[in-house]
Amino acid sequence: MILLLTAGFGDGHNTAARNVRHALERLSPQEEHLVVDVFDEAHPVFAPLMKQNYQMMITRVPKAWAWFYRNSGGLKFDSKPDVTAGLRNAIGELLRKHQPRAIVCTYPIYSKLLGQLRTMGHRVPPVYTVITDSISIHPLWLIAPSEGYCVADDASRDSALKLGAEPERVHVTGFPVSLDFMTPPKPEESISKHGRMLYLPSTGVSHVAKTLESLRPLVSAGVRLTLPVGKHASRLHHVVRNFTDSLPGADIEVLGWTNQIPKLLQTHDFVICKAGGAILHESLAATCPAIIDYVVPGQEEGNAELLTSHGCGVTTRSAEETGREAAKMLEHNRAEARRMKANMLAHSMPDAAMRIAQVVLDNSQPA
Repeated sequence: MILLLTAGFGDGHNTAARNVRHALERLSPQEEHLVVDVFDEAHPVFAPLMKQNYQMMITRVPKAWAWFYRNSGGLKFDSKPDVTAGLRNAIGELLRKHQPRAIVCTYPIYSKLLGQLRTMGHRVPPVYTVITDSISIHPLWLIAPSEGYCVADDASRDSALKLGAEPERVHVTGFPVSLDFMTPPKPEESISKHGRMLYLPSTGVSHVAKTLESLRPLVSAGVRLTLPVGKHASRLHHVVRNFTDSLPGADIEVLGWTNQIPKLLQTHDFVICKAGGAILHESLAATCPAIIDYVVPGQEEGNAELLTSHGCGVTTRSAEETGREAAKMLEHNRAEARRMKANMLAHSMPDAAMRIAQVVLDNSQPA
């Protein structure tokens, strides 16, 4: 069996683990592939609180989080008190119970804990680290050696090499998005007379309200607006309801939780979203230009740069600027959106999860 270790701090780590598992299931259907959130396993009571605090910090005190992020690169987890003992013990128990032939890590520091377990006498199989950072990689990803590293692009590979990774161990695979991105949409699914905007609201209520107002002229002119609110449904209910009620007859679709994000990205002219690792790589896989309306300092800056540096998206600093960029995307028969889509073709890797799964299978002992 193959064990995939993740952590639910943000969406990127879990998304990566889940999609690599799906690829492994397709390429090696005869064996088990298990995804485990080690924090949930080690600290079932405290893990939800830790994740809530993380979410609170990145949204309410982003500068404090940025300070911690930038100053945590030197941590070695070798000194007392042993704050990672619970995580290490949980991984040790997983090794004993499942005896995997390979391990895939989508969260930093796990390679360090596995190395410690190896010195303690545990049988540790080959470890492959899927780095979910882009361009600027946090040093904790390379706190201990792995048999292989899978990175998003050439710039991320250069960053890994500067942090000490051996060149032959670094594979440019792309970020593991859903396998659904490998299936292109039908041409008629993308047809729209006035244009199609996809807005994934995840910022504060006030900012979302202002962003919707900035999009009002476009919606009033007939542009379609798709709003998947997902886990933010209750928090944003009144803001979204007030907006839709004020535009009777407008082409607006509000969605709750949906598994159709790949199709939505493939069939819209652009997406408005935060600089999360998963969503920006999904937009790249779908060749859907991004208007990035929020960047977590430090942690998500590389994700945003991945798109903006290649002319595949823009970053905005206010709701009003987001509205202006949306209008620019659709001007002159969507010329700007088309230009960005063309730029994205050279960097799109919708089969990244399959590439990563193949790296793991090619370099591990057969089941």
